[in-house]
Amino acid sequence: MKSAFAIICARGGSKGLKNKNLKKINGLSLVAHSVLMAKKIKTIKKIIVSTDSKRIADEAIKYGAVVPELRPKNLSGDTTPEWKVWKYLINLFIKKKYLGFNINKDFIISLPPTAPLRSKKDIINGIKVFNKDKPDALISVYPSSRSPYFNMVKKEGKYFKLVIKPKKNISRRQDAPITYDMTTVLFIAKPQHILKKKNLFDGKVSSVIVSKKRALDIDDYYDLSLARKFAND
Repeated sequence: MKSAFAIICARGGSKGLKNKNLKKINGLSLVAHSVLMAKKIKTIKKIIVSTDSKRIADEAIKYGAVVPELRPKNLSGDTTPEWKVWKYLINLFIKKKYLGFNINKDFIISLPPTAPLRSKKDIINGIKVFNKDKPDALISVYPSSRSPYFNMVKKEGKYFKLVIKPKKNISRRQDAPITYDMTTVLFIAKPQHILKKKNLFDGKVSSVIVSKKRALDIDDYYDLSLARKFAND
């Protein structure tokens, strides 16, 4: 069976919540939550934290992750796609023959710190689906409570329209095509897919469904407050 390299991207800057990745839930930073969860998964043989922050690097190492080097500034901006960071890390692994990385035998699992309520079962289920479906990539999702075919709108000029105009009139959300919200619980991808393509969806993408509660993505203090409450439910 193939093994995995876990990648945890945690830059120091955050506009919505200052020092977000070092905020604590039940005494553990968000970075620590991701590292410790990765350590529970037998398929994961290495845990890599990518950061531009010395404080985050020290925190990651404290809990057992590896920080190959501090991330360069050109990959640490507010608008830098995580996809580019994945590419950068894989090329780094290959160039330095890092930690026994094998592009033909290993796959990548991304566990963003902003989803601290993920469960071990979520990751294991994702790996099972990835191994069974053999896609280029896998995302985690949960059923949407709103629909672009029914009650999600966009502004065009002064007026509003549905995001997607349905082929026939839909009077209830339940009658609209099923859609899903993508979460940051986990992402899985083949290294070759990351290196060759421009984005995650430029290939065959499968999914694993997680609960809405565990899919909470921390972006601001309100999200952090909810996560702290849910963590103790």
